[in-house]
Amino acid sequence: MTLEFRVQHDVDTDASPVPSTPTSARSGVRGLLDRLGARRSAARARRVEARLQELSDLQRLLSGARGVIERGWIQHAWFAYIDEHGRMRKASSAAAMDVQGRPLVAACLVGSVVSAAGGPHAVHSQQVQRALDLVWHALAVEEGQPVLWCPAPDVRMGRVRDLTSWNDAPARNSGEVAGLLLTAERVALHEAERVRERAVARSRA
Repeated sequence: MTLEFRVQHDVDTDASPVPSTPTSARSGVRGLLDRLGARRSAARARRVEARLQELSDLQRLLSGARGVIERGWIQHAWFAYIDEHGRMRKASSAAAMDVQGRPLVAACLVGSVVSAAGGPHAVHSQQVQRALDLVWHALAVEEGQPVLWCPAPDVRMGRVRDLTSWNDAPARNSGEVAGLLLTAERVALHEAERVRERAVARSRA
């Protein structure tokens, strides 16, 4: 005997077909998300590279400032220079522009950073401000701690006064000033290592 199973085609059913998203549409959305993700990753990589380059530049600037101190160091003024009559003059921060273009013979701690950055015209540049952030950190914060960048203007001015007072202390000597700048160079290196570590951790997340 042959058994036949007949299915009536007019029976209602809950198994309505689910519309499917075309493969091309899915790949299009996924492709867009992938491209956006790749752009974000590339932007992060550029920011990391720019930060590392800045820290490298700051390290070189601080090394140059140390060279200025090793050639000549002074207290109670930013610069010592030779005037048009061949006499040595001292210039405070208020008269710093008098030094521009003249032979420099000595500088204080802050003046050495300004000089290494190109002279008094660079005193308000971001590079000088960030270099002084590193020097203040080397003076006031335990080595190995992260640097707090971009303090408020009045805080930054107070830090410059701290560095000036430290430079002008009666018992201070040029070797100590050069040593502080060398410590600031190490702070820049620690910051670069921290930037790299954060970048690697984010890439693995």
